[in-house]
Amino acid sequence: MNKIKLYLQETVAELVHKVSWPTWEELQRSAVTVLVASVIIALIIWVMDQASNFVLSTYYHLFD
Repeated sequence: MNKIKLYLQETVAELVHKVSWPTWEELQRSAVTVLVASVIIALIIWVMDQASNFVLSTYYHLFD
C-alpha cells in the first residue's frame, strides 16, 4: 500500500512542479490549428470520394 501512496505522491508532484502546461492562448491556438487541419483533411477525403464515385459511376454506366 505504501508503494501506491508513494507513486501517487510522486505523480502529483511531477504534474504540479515539473510539467510545463500551455497557456490559455497557446491552448486555443493549438485547438484552432487542429480544427482547421481536420476540416481540410475532411474536405480532401470528400473530394476524393466524390471523384471516385463519379469515375466508377461513369465506368459502370458504360456496361449497362
